[in-house]
Amino acid sequence: MNNFTKIQDKLMEMGASFVGCSDVEAYLPENLKKVKYAITVGVRLSDFIIDQISDKPTYTYFHHYRAVNTLIDQITLRGQIEIQNMGYSAMAVPASQTVNDLEDRYSGVFQHKTAAVKAGLGWIGKNGLFISTKYGPRVRLGTILTDMELPIGSHVVRDGCGSCRICVDSCPAMALTGNSWFAGCDRSHIVDAQACSEYMNRNFKHIGRGSVCGICIRVCPKGFSK
Repeated sequence: MNNFTKIQDKLMEMGASFVGCSDVEAYLPENLKKVKYAITVGVRLSDFIIDQISDKPTYTYFHHYRAVNTLIDQITLRGQIEIQNMGYSAMAVPASQTVNDLEDRYSGVFQHKTAAVKAGLGWIGKNGLFISTKYGPRVRLGTILTDMELPIGSHVVRDGCGSCRICVDSCPAMALTGNSWFAGCDRSHIVDAQACSEYMNRNFKHIGRGSVCGICIRVCPKGFSK
């Protein structure tokens, strides 16, 4: 059993719904290029909770969103420790963190979606979210960066959105452009993150501090519960 298989098994035992790996060196700032390999951890969201979202987020969805992020942080932290115990460097990237001193005020240290796409686990949809080939957008992601060599293959998942515009037409903030994602495109090509954030804060501050909506997740046909 190789090192990645050992780590993968542990991550799944701790609650991950799926795990993948990729080489993300080209997408890292200089200070992180030593840990160029990424292990993606995905946790499936509750279909029942997502299905209760209508034209606004629910209190239950906000709690679920935070609880899953906490679980992912615990899984990736323990994965980081396991990798360190094997003698390698590792860094667990927070599941949900906004770094306000970056040029893009609505982004984090590293985009989990980038690693997940590179790992062949799905694509980025017109809602700007990662679309899992198995669960659609009803997932949350985490990442462990490491210098432990991983079994990287050639993984390409074609954009599965096609001409569908359901999320675009359903967005109450009108923050989605309707454009399709392509490798290297700027997030603004797909979503106006500021418009989304400001709409949430203006209308749903009483529900989860106005930080999450979930409408574009709920309406996506790729994620409908079976």
